[in-house]
Amino acid sequence: MAKKRTIAGNWKMHGSKAHLKEFVTFMANNSALLHEQVDTILCPPFPYLDAAATLFKDVKGLKLGAQDVSAHQEGAFTGQVAASMLSEVGCQYVIVGHSERRQFNHENDELVAAKFIAAKAAGLTPILCVGETKEQRMSELTNSVVIGQLQALLAHGVAVFDNAMIAYEPIWAIGTGLTATPEQAQAVHRLLRETLAEYDATLAKSMPILYGGSVKATNAKGLFAMPDIDGALVGGASLSATEFLEIANAAI
Repeated sequence: MAKKRTIAGNWKMHGSKAHLKEFVTFMANNSALLHEQVDTILCPPFPYLDAAATLFKDVKGLKLGAQDVSAHQEGAFTGQVAASMLSEVGCQYVIVGHSERRQFNHENDELVAAKFIAAKAAGLTPILCVGETKEQRMSELTNSVVIGQLQALLAHGVAVFDNAMIAYEPIWAIGTGLTATPEQAQAVHRLLRETLAEYDATLAKSMPILYGGSVKATNAKGLFAMPDIDGALVGGASLSATEFLEIANAAI
């Protein structure tokens, strides 16, 4: 059987309760088009997670994720959300280490690793984001940057990647309209898989590695044709239910 594909939508700080309801209604009306070989995940902003969990019950095949998580289990951490809280509200997945968190909230590899481990401890599936800036790519540092971000987790043992995902998001392609060519993306995905294989070949083979960075319905199929690209972490295009479904169908 072919490996399952994964399409995860990250709404970032967009949307509204009304938009969420319209989105889910469309997905419910077209649920027959959600293929069982494609895991479809939506990560709306924190305030809409509870409503989303209720609405998603009407859509077979649509799963709930969050955009971030605290590294702490509980305590005096104003504004943070614990992994157990996300799990309780109905989340199954959570994004960690997104480049916007690393850039604007100054999250380093150690903090990202702590969030990843906290998510795992609560039974969530973390989606670890790795990627390089335009300057790093121009300086031929892509490989060392993404391997360094991966090594921050591998320092805790390769078993930490059981029931987890990796998303390669070249920072220069996020929200810019630029997209890595399928061949550029494949090269990094292959590197990530080969790095994992040095620790556990079986896990490396089964590890879902998603591509993110201006993924659209028009470029998805070319990306998914690459042997080491197992799906996508979709940003702006995921706000359109029609386009999100088109991207999911391109993964079949």
